[in-house]
Amino acid sequence: MSVIKNIAGWYFSRKALPYWCVLIFDCLVVLSSGLFCYALDHGVIHTIQDFWPVFGTLSFYLLFFLVGFRLMRTYSGVLRYSSFADIYRIGVANLIGIVCIALARGILHFDAVFVPIRTKELIFVFLLSTTVMMAMRVVMKFLFEKVNEDNNLRNVFIYGVKDGGIALAKSIRMETPTRFSLKGFVSDENDMIGHMLQGVEVFRKNDSLIAEMKRKNVKGLLVSPLKRDDLAQDQDFVNNLLDANIAIYTYDNAQKWDGHSDISASHLHEVQIEDLLPRNEIQVDLDAVARLLNNKCILITGSAGSIGSEMVRQIAKFGPARLVLVDTAETPQHDIRLMMKREFPEIEAFTIVTSITNESRMEHIFQTYKPEYVFHAAAYKHVPMMEDNPSEAVLNNILGTRNIADLSVKYGVKKFVMVSTDKAVNPTNVMGCSKRICEIYVQSLDRHLKNRIAEGELKSATQFVTTRFGNVLGSNGSVIPLFREQIRNGGPVTVTHPDIIRFFMLIPEACKLVLEAGTMGNGGEIFVFDMGKPVKIADLARRMIRLSGATNVEVQFTGLRDGEKLYEEVLNDEEITMPTFNKKIKIAQVREYDYAEVCNWINELIRVSRDYDNMATVKQMKCIVPEYKSQHSVYEALDK
Repeated sequence: MSVIKNIAGWYFSRKALPYWCVLIFDCLVVLSSGLFCYALDHGVIHTIQDFWPVFGTLSFYLLFFLVGFRLMRTYSGVLRYSSFADIYRIGVANLIGIVCIALARGILHFDAVFVPIRTKELIFVFLLSTTVMMAMRVVMKFLFEKVNEDNNLRNVFIYGVKDGGIALAKSIRMETPTRFSLKGFVSDENDMIGHMLQGVEVFRKNDSLIAEMKRKNVKGLLVSPLKRDDLAQDQDFVNNLLDANIAIYTYDNAQKWDGHSDISASHLHEVQIEDLLPRNEIQVDLDAVARLLNNKCILITGSAGSIGSEMVRQIAKFGPARLVLVDTAETPQHDIRLMMKREFPEIEAFTIVTSITNESRMEHIFQTYKPEYVFHAAAYKHVPMMEDNPSEAVLNNILGTRNIADLSVKYGVKKFVMVSTDKAVNPTNVMGCSKRICEIYVQSLDRHLKNRIAEGELKSATQFVTTRFGNVLGSNGSVIPLFREQIRNGGPVTVTHPDIIRFFMLIPEACKLVLEAGTMGNGGEIFVFDMGKPVKIADLARRMIRLSGATNVEVQFTGLRDGEKLYEEVLNDEEITMPTFNKKIKIAQVREYDYAEVCNWINELIRVSRDYDNMATVKQMKCIVPEYKSQHSVYEALDK
């Protein structure tokens, strides 16, 4: 066995056996098959006596087989990757050779010159040579898999059959080194249950499946790209797999797979918590977005943040004329600068380090670059931090937003899109209230401008659109990076309350919805995103612990933080929604405010905040937003 291993190791260390070696082998198979079949029919002694005439005849016949080899290119494939298509080509090539011989014999009558070989002998030559060539390729493929299989080979099932499962099965068998040994398929389709595919059985996804997987010592479930969403929706099945210590593997860029092209097993990775959160695929009309943003000058504030940086990447794909990127964080902004040079060198990008509260600097930026679209993502967002620094929340979030909004009007921006949060609904903390005041300002400004247009004072004006959504997975300060760090450090994983729930969305998904809502809106709308099903944070923490494989890591409840509430809302109690161009996006019907009155409120709020009296600042915020009721905060005293 060691000799075979050494020989196989020598061959499989090469890229491929030279094509002429394969061709010579196939030729020898044809000649050997011919001699063997002739000996069976005429006897070994007679064959030895007439060896050279018989060999000469078979060599002449080989020319016709070479025609088939050339037409079907049987020698050009890599033997270690042989498939049914290669075996099919061998059969057709040999059949072409036999048919050509039969036609030539009938037309040229060369049996008078060569040793006559009977038709039944030729048929057996065809059958034997085809069988040997096929067997050789199967053996080479088998040796390749054995030589290159990983010592830690994992027994696996594949979830999905017609939905990409077969393609995935082929891919794992071609992987070098082989990591997985296929033991079965899992299907939801009744017509597939019990069938044998690629030598293994198709099982039903039911209560007995986990026991069957344990019996076969299965350590992993490979999820077909087209079945990933189905898996995420079946949370009980996921929990059962994790409880049985069966790893789940998913495919990178699953949503980009067309269902037909080849799959590379190298893109399989152990599932992340983001892959398991139940959510429906989001469809966005990016072509319409591209038509609006292509060849335009676009300003993005907060460009180095979680949302802002993804906005930069997505907008850059639409070919804007220039991007003006503003953020106060120097190092992350430098990363954005390098990313733009590396991935979008053809786009003129200006990365500017400054604060949106610096009115004179921001005016210089608007005056210099004259942006046509503004995406405003800059904001202080950490709830506990803003509870301790309400004046900064007012000055950065509210004053900064007013600066950008007013400059957008002054310099003729077509559309201003503001990123808001579900924490602005019935706010219970300073951060959420500051964002609600931002919403009130830009919406009242939009209404004020429309009134001036209606009265003939203006021909056109900036349209102001607000987008409101919940937590985004993996953003700076979100629970998932925090939990990963705590698990890595051995725990405990800290959750504020056993009943706390949150809505989650992937950053790219959220940004796509922002782009569509922002560019399609007509101004004055507050767009609310369908965030799917809420997730219990304690369950999220426990699942992350199980996915990590860590042991003795506990979940510890620490109590609600200042300003934190158990359930985030997307709409105010008195608000209703209207449908839009996208079923995932709705328009919130909110109370309208008088622009002049709002300006007076905000001026007073900014004046008070500059005294850095926390109680006075929050009191003024509550006057503007009466539904703001503090929770787990020193500011609860102001609600009594």
